[in-house]
Amino acid sequence: MEIKHKARSIGELLAEYIHGSELEQPLLERKVVALWPEVLGPTIAQMTGDIQVKNGVLLVHIRSAALKSQLFDIRFDLVRKLNAAAGADVLKDIRLLG
Repeated sequence: MEIKHKARSIGELLAEYIHGSELEQPLLERKVVALWPEVLGPTIAQMTGDIQVKNGVLLVHIRSAALKSQLFDIRFDLVRKLNAAAGADVLKDIRLLG
């Protein structure tokens, strides 16, 4: 009986190892934070302070009251876009802090 092994990349093996482990959620949360400037663009990213995820909520410090108001109106669309960019349902909500 011949056993065939499929060659797999280290990336595939790591992804398989991480998927479903306690490492997956923290890594996805970091990915969402890193995706913020890409999804929102450089101008908005420059007006943003500290960003972190706690219990599925993205906490974003915004330096402009006007921008905070605009982002508040579209926060659920932003949740959808950030989750799509991350490839997983990481966020439930966004809280904009001043």
